[in-house]
Amino acid sequence: MLKPKLVKRVFSMKSITMLKPVLMMPALMVLSLTISSMAVAKKDDPPEVTEDGLHLVKDSNLALVYAVPGADLKGYKRIWLVEPHIAFKKNWQRDQNRGKGIKVSNQDMERIRTRLASEFTSVFAEVLQEDDGYELAEERASDVLIIRPAIINLDVNAPDTMSAGRSRTYASSAGEMSLYVEAYDSETNALIAKALDRKYDRNAGFATWKTSVSNAQGARRVLRAWAQSMRNGLDEANAVATGKSSD
Repeated sequence: MLKPKLVKRVFSMKSITMLKPVLMMPALMVLSLTISSMAVAKKDDPPEVTEDGLHLVKDSNLALVYAVPGADLKGYKRIWLVEPHIAFKKNWQRDQNRGKGIKVSNQDMERIRTRLASEFTSVFAEVLQEDDGYELAEERASDVLIIRPAIINLDVNAPDTMSAGRSRTYASSAGEMSLYVEAYDSETNALIAKALDRKYDRNAGFATWKTSVSNAQGARRVLRAWAQSMRNGLDEANAVATGKSSD
């Protein structure tokens, strides 16, 4: 039986009949509102049990972690990493275009979404597979864990648009985003755990020129922290199962 702290570490920053993207939206909307409200007022505690029967994992560094009681991840040796859903912060385009000479177009937003989704898959695949790690798979089997991720509340502080004659844009940080992830058993489609976490790119302390390259570097730092946390948690879960050290 996997201890709750191991489930927590799989999703921690420190630590098919597939669901169609549209089916994730109710959960994404609820958790998005929850994390936003928690940032304003932390007096309202999240529910102990979700409607789908997952229990809150307490003492986590994450905003929210829920898992099946006694969730067991030790048998999973391969990962089915689903392409991430990407959603901007509400009214992001409107706020970016307010009072600025440079306008963010719908095409700019689609380009950012496509690049971030590609970067997400690249970073997570790299971290999960490195050092004889986990094989990526796209089939159902007893040793395959499905990871279905989404990036929500994406807020790029200074997007580098493709408009002609664009001027330089400056910011002290590339921005912020939240990770929402669900883990499923591939044979039964049973939801094992889900989590949501929010992370900022590091603040330089002073404004610097932001380009598509520097924004991608900031995103990669954030994604790698989440990916490494997931890898560490899976390694520890399997180490507990085999009696080996995860160090």
